[in-house]
Parts: sequence; structure tokens; C-alpha cells
Amino acid sequence: MTQAKVRFTSIEEYAALETSDLPECRFELVDGVIIEMGAENLHNIEIASFLFSMLLQFVPHYLIHRGTEIEVSSYSVTCRQPDLMVLTEDTRHAMRRNQRSLITQMMPAPRLVIEVVSPGDESSDNYQRDYIDKRAEYAARSIPEYWLIDPIRQLVMVLCLKGGQYQETVYKGGSCVISPTFPALELTAEQILNAAQ
Repeated sequence: MTQAKVRFTSIEEYAALETSDLPECRFELVDGVIIEMGAENLHNIEIASFLFSMLLQFVPHYLIHRGTEIEVSSYSVTCRQPDLMVLTEDTRHAMRRNQRSLITQMMPAPRLVIEVVSPGDESSDNYQRDYIDKRAEYAARSIPEYWLIDPIRQLVMVLCLKGGQYQETVYKGGSCVISPTFPALELTAEQILNAAQ
């Protein structure tokens, strides 16, 4: 017998769930329904961990988050769980009122969101979710900087919000990745993409 999926009609209803009521695997809330994402690729985890360690040069550890959800649409009740986020002090302070690690629409946006793209061609769910859906959602949520790291296509894309739209710059090989949020960060696309080796 198949069990029907619960559809949440508000972020408040979803946020009231106890952690023990959530799936043990990685998941996101999409259109009010919890969608299990499956196990994270080891290579992706190692890239995110490498970037965490590099960002520690510029921000305290408590502002760099893995596993934190961010509400990107109250209309469709959607929350994403980026591979890495750098919060502002205001965001962190606002989150302290929650029982879970969740950034709602009423809270300030993080400074930076980083997604490491899972394998898949341009027709795959992974590509659609990271390159199309999240790009639009993060722009609508006013996240000033969004990185897409794609180990399969061997590129790092830095997207900067200008006038409500992301302007993208693609870095490959030995080109130095330029982050407006962290201008002193000195990493090449190759260093990021090969972090797991």
C-alpha cells in the first residue's frame, strides 16, 4: 500500500514539524511536499567541505552553514537545502527563534549560497533544479551571490544579483574565481573542482 504524501499549505505548518518527523535522508520541500533527494555524492560533499575551510579565513564558523533550509517561495511553500550558505549576523540572529535550522521569507537572505551540481545531463532533474529552478528562486529571494559548481562540466559559475536578475561569470581551469562577497578569496576553478582528489 502506498502512503499519500502530506502537502503543507504554509511554512508555519512545515516549520512546526519536529526534527524527528523529518526524513533521515537529504530532502527539500517543493510545492508543499517533502521530496527525498537521495544520498549526496561524496565528491560534492568534499568540494563543499573544502570551500567551508577556505571561507573560514573571512567569516566565523557559525555563519557558514551546511544542512540549513531556506524558504524560497511562500506562495508554493518551497524550501531548498543548499550545499553551503554564508549567513549574515542578522540572519543568524533571526534564526535563533526557530526550533530548526530554517531561514524563512521574513528573515534576511544569506550573503552567499553555494550548490554543487550532482551528475546529470541537461534533461535531468539535477540540472533543471540547480541551473533553472534554484537560479530563479534564489534571485526572487534576493540572495546577492550564488555559486554553481559543476564537476561534470568542469566549471564554477558565479552569479551576482543585479536589478533582480543574476549576471553570470563562468570560470574554468586555472582562471581565478572572483567573488564580490569575498574579494580576497584566491581560488581557481581547478582548485575547487579538484578539492576531492
